[in-house]
Amino acid sequence: MARKVVTLLADDLDGSEASETIQFAFDGTEYEIDLNEAHANELRSALSRYTNVARKTSGGRGRPAGRKTTTGGTDSKAIRQWALDNGLQVNTRGRIQAEIVEKYQAAH
Repeated sequence: MARKVVTLLADDLDGSEASETIQFAFDGTEYEIDLNEAHANELRSALSRYTNVARKTSGGRGRPAGRKTTTGGTDSKAIRQWALDNGLQVNTRGRIQAEIVEKYQAAH
């Protein structure tokens, strides 16, 4: 026997039939909202003033945007190996000590 499952989206603002689900993040929290075409356009229009001048922090879905690294985007594995090669004590896991990162960056 065949089965057909239909998912209907309801606009989270007014309960009408939604045409899409929009995902966005703000202040480190990710959100998802179902909107009809008019409300989706309204949201995009309202945010465009800010998104047009903002910096992207990720390529899209994946790691949340709000995370900061103490390594300045440098490969942690490379820093740990450099520290060991230079006789410095470095944590094998977790956060790398700031002074180690500073020394690595000064050397490169």
